[in-house]
Amino acid sequence: MAEKQYKILLSEDEIPRHWYNIQADMPNKPLPPLHPGTKQPVGPADLAPLFPMELIKQEVSQERYIEIPEEVREIYKLWRPTPMFRAHRLEKMLDTPAKIYYKYEGVSPSGSHKTNTAVAQAYYNKMEGVKRITTETGAGQWGTALAIACQMFGIECEVFQVRISYNQKPYRKALIESFGAKIYPSPSELTESGRKILAQYPDTPGSLGIAISEAIECAVQDESCKYALGSVLNHVLMHQTIIGQECLVQMEKAGDFPDIVIAPLGGGSNFAGISFPFLHQNITRGKKVRAIAVEPASCPKLTKGEFRYDFGDSAGFTPLLPMYTLGHNFRPAAIHAGGLRYHGASVLCSQLLKDGLIEANAIQQLECFETGVAFAKAEGIIPAPEATHAIAQVFREAQRCKEEGKSETILFNLCGHGFLDMQAYMDYFDGKLADHFLTEEELKSGLKELEGYPSI
Repeated sequence: MAEKQYKILLSEDEIPRHWYNIQADMPNKPLPPLHPGTKQPVGPADLAPLFPMELIKQEVSQERYIEIPEEVREIYKLWRPTPMFRAHRLEKMLDTPAKIYYKYEGVSPSGSHKTNTAVAQAYYNKMEGVKRITTETGAGQWGTALAIACQMFGIECEVFQVRISYNQKPYRKALIESFGAKIYPSPSELTESGRKILAQYPDTPGSLGIAISEAIECAVQDESCKYALGSVLNHVLMHQTIIGQECLVQMEKAGDFPDIVIAPLGGGSNFAGISFPFLHQNITRGKKVRAIAVEPASCPKLTKGEFRYDFGDSAGFTPLLPMYTLGHNFRPAAIHAGGLRYHGASVLCSQLLKDGLIEANAIQQLECFETGVAFAKAEGIIPAPEATHAIAQVFREAQRCKEEGKSETILFNLCGHGFLDMQAYMDYFDGKLADHFLTEEELKSGLKELEGYPSI
């Protein structure tokens, strides 16, 4: 009997040399973003106050592959390639015929996949002479990643963290400040948009949409400053495809290929990172991989939102984006998976869902934590609350395989560890967490404000 293989590893020479751009292969190209004032398609000049030109070019590029700069690739070597694991112990626990693999992005310096794009974005900003970058963060993974990347390139970094996550996860503040960045709870008194929200809702837990507004407001007031986004935008999703490209090689080494690929979806970069290279296989080579995006039931833009133009932030500073949304003023429940508390999905993921090329599911947080704890007992890794959403879907698919007597191969992205999320697990063990069931009025309230906006 052959020995079981638990880890599928790659060498540094096998780090991909290009990012994959799914726009080249999409059967239906996404509709253009619109200027918030003129409602006309935006051009490079409209985005120049926020982003360096190279990232703007990547945002609209139709080239299938974009070369990774050698300086970025050298920094990637600090943690890439990341390991893939065959979850033998989890399979035994679940008594399933399914084969389960997971890609572990928690080995990065920030503890999550976010560092893949943070390093790239900091590099392009440095090349354009940018001195300071502002950003938002939910649970803190993105803020941590950008703080590390900015430190590597000698750029100042300011982070607006969603207030509820700022309060729930105090060690994120210490971690971000350890890398020389400044961090503020959002909404704050530092910006006009923050003060406006606080005046209207003094006890607001905040949201990613609000934090984005504050970061953008600061960036546009300083010519030496740019803004960086941790998800949603096309170039951000493209940077993350290094994950799925490594997975393709690792699955080949394992002598296997996934039937199902699963990842959480807040804005879209996590899900895109692992799934887009497999969707390339579906579109160009006739593969039949199911790609499932998992969102919280308390913020179900993919499963209960509308596909239409909406702002990416609460104040309306961003272009109008064609996406599945609950409305930019939707106020998500204060769940611990702060990275998934976003009102809209990326343009690329939204178009792919509309075209039936991916699937979406929404799961309540108690089921997510239950499966996250079970995963930790089997595999020895405490997953981030965001990652437990993927794990919950894996458990469902494994149970289905058991009931149907099928041996399908499941791959999911363990996008980050939960070592700084212990308060979330303490609350779960103490019975302080609850599921959130949205009323029809709550679901529709944010969308009502979009009447009069361009429709699709």
